[in-house]
Amino acid sequence: MFCVPSAEFGAIMNITKGGLVLFSANSNSSCMELSKRIAERLGVEMGKVQVYQEPNRETRVQIQESVRGKDVFIIQTVSKDVNTTIMELLIMVYACKTSCAKSIIGVIPYFPYSKQCKMRKRGSIVSKLLASMMCKAGLTHLITMDLHQKEIQGFFNIPVDNLRASPFLLQYIQEEIPDYRNAVIVAKSPASAKRAQSFAERLRLGIAVIHGEAQDAESDMVDGRHSPPTAKNVAAIHPSLEIPMLIPKEKPPITVVGDVGGRIAIIVDDIIDDVDSFLAAAETLKERGAYKIFVMATHGLLSSDAPRLIEESAIDEVVVTNTIPHEIQKLQCPKIKTVDISMILSEAIRRIHNGESMSYLFRNIGLDD
Repeated sequence: MFCVPSAEFGAIMNITKGGLVLFSANSNSSCMELSKRIAERLGVEMGKVQVYQEPNRETRVQIQESVRGKDVFIIQTVSKDVNTTIMELLIMVYACKTSCAKSIIGVIPYFPYSKQCKMRKRGSIVSKLLASMMCKAGLTHLITMDLHQKEIQGFFNIPVDNLRASPFLLQYIQEEIPDYRNAVIVAKSPASAKRAQSFAERLRLGIAVIHGEAQDAESDMVDGRHSPPTAKNVAAIHPSLEIPMLIPKEKPPITVVGDVGGRIAIIVDDIIDDVDSFLAAAETLKERGAYKIFVMATHGLLSSDAPRLIEESAIDEVVVTNTIPHEIQKLQCPKIKTVDISMILSEAIRRIHNGESMSYLFRNIGLDD
């Protein structure tokens, strides 16, 4: 099982050498809660900086203390205005670079645009563009959590530490779900099966997979750029050329592979944003006999009407971490619960600043986790 942080682990958190500066790049005060928790665990004060928007919506950053020769950690949690969030980070990183900081480490628990990490027709791989912008601005190291695809690490030419929230979610299941031994871990699509398998094996529980759901935006149907042209235009390329066409996919009716009757169903994923697929999965599980349904994910974007839809749905509880602020959504929907992951981010910062190994934070993590 993953190593779950202990009280002793938290007690040593504030042992750091000098020369560390901790900044929050958010102009939105609601996004600074995680930064304050991390600073409190490290036993340091937040660095003095002003981040604000000009009347013409330009972002301005004013660093109000010396960072020369210091390790600067910039914590940036993603707000609803994701593009402003990115500009705040880039401008602050560049400001620290031109102020002669020794190193500039970005602490970005949720990496924005992570879903746009594959080519879609004639689109672009936006997460690679964002990685290049961060490196160019002066970032020397990145700490993030549960990237949507682990391969995003390859878009950077700097070290990337992709931490896991799984130990905290596993701990929540064991401590807050009394009858969790009667639970089954559910993947709402075959794409989520590896994550579900990881949870199931560590909790010694069964697994179920929902198959046949409606095609989503990340499916193979929209992959590629339809070039060369379709079959009817092949002759225009060369009269003797016959390219075999790939048979289109046809999804079967929704089925649940695995027994959920009379069990607690725990749906696991990395991101909860548009909740339609989770609601459909919950309805399917209820029809198959599951008597309680939990949804667990690392990043709770919970956009648009997500809180209202969750409140009116068959889902009993949604558990997310505080990588993204969602206090307003919690007021709208009491079913939403939060797990604090500031402990592991604080320890990562401490270890990087002190030049210690990061392997302790990745114990028992396999290639498929």
